Amino acid sequence: MHIAILGRQPHIGMAELERRFGHSATSWLNPQVALIDTPDLTVDSLGGSLKAGKVAFSTNGDWNSAHQKVIQHYQSAFSERSGKLTLGISAYGFDSTSPRQVQKIGLILKSKLKPAGVNVRLIPNSEASLSSATSHHNKLGLANNKVELLIINGANGQIVVAESTGSQNITAIARRDQGRPKRDAFVGMLPPKLATIMVNLATAPAGPETSKPATVLDPFCGTGVLLQEAMLLGFNAYGTDLSERMIEYSEANLDWLASKYRLSNLTHRLHPGDAIETRWQQPIDAVASETYLGQPFSAPPATDKLNQVRRNCNLIISKFLINLSKQLKPGTPVCLGVPAWRDTTGRFSHLPLVSQLDELGYRQIEFTNVDTKNLIYYREDQVVARQLLVLEAK
Repeated sequence: MHIAILGRQPHIGMAELERRFGHSATSWLNPQVALIDTPDLTVDSLGGSLKAGKVAFSTNGDWNSAHQKVIQHYQSAFSERSGKLTLGISAYGFDSTSPRQVQKIGLILKSKLKPAGVNVRLIPNSEASLSSATSHHNKLGLANNKVELLIINGANGQIVVAESTGSQNITAIARRDQGRPKRDAFVGMLPPKLATIMVNLATAPAGPETSKPATVLDPFCGTGVLLQEAMLLGFNAYGTDLSERMIEYSEANLDWLASKYRLSNLTHRLHPGDAIETRWQQPIDAVASETYLGQPFSAPPATDKLNQVRRNCNLIISKFLINLSKQLKPGTPVCLGVPAWRDTTGRFSHLPLVSQLDELGYRQIEFTNVDTKNLIYYREDQVVARQLLVLEAK
């Protein structure tokens, strides 16, 4: 059994986990943490989870009782280790627990383990939970002598204690995003973590195993960010874009990626094409794409202007969906990022096509743990958000 500490928008992270592992294997432990019934969980293959951990034990009660049980359990477990132990401790879901109280567990363990010859280097807590950046930079969960204990206050008085198996590698994400040879600030703004989420939403659950990797199509590929993440997850990449310059950029970026990350077993193919009328080559095993988002806004637009932009985006994306549906086998999974617009109250305006997907040739996939209305990726300072549509061709 494993847990995942979810990111800034936990519903999106939970949807990703549910698609990867199935609804019967995933559940909420608390609003920020998921419980996953799986023998293995690698955080590097996920975009919406900050940390992963393997459950060590669970108990009932409050922070004070959990505090004592953690010390008792790990005084015994760690006493058998030799040399130096780097230890971090994070608490989630305990509203009144201070960083000092969390740190106290580590200090007590450090004093109790010293007579056994175990030297503990304790990572200091400025908050009740260590940031994923702190956990990553200290390599917690990546070696036997680098441990992070995750103490989680769950539902119904259950407290789960897990040992981290790693944190999101923000260094590697930034390196491959900023280090690729071709970038364009106007079209290459899809965050790599969101691209990973979208690929997982579009490719899971996996179909029957074959000798060849599945192929992910991005019909609006831009500079190739989504295709890049698809290849890193083990898929062949297929991209088209209206702009020949974007195809050149994607080609350079994917060549660089394949060389740098030794992806010689995977292929990528690219060619120009208008998504409204392009005839794509087969095979297409899944589709993941950020579609046309319309013009950017620095502030919520006037009603007339918003309606004009919505109509334009809705027309373009509807024509694309009709064209695509004619070329997909029934059951082919699709994940699209389509625009939604936030007003000054935080409410969203959606594309009309969201309620017409059946007429366009698709079935919207429902989730057990998440309402599809909550699958909207946005930042507080942005007007244009990305609504994630997880579909299946009819």
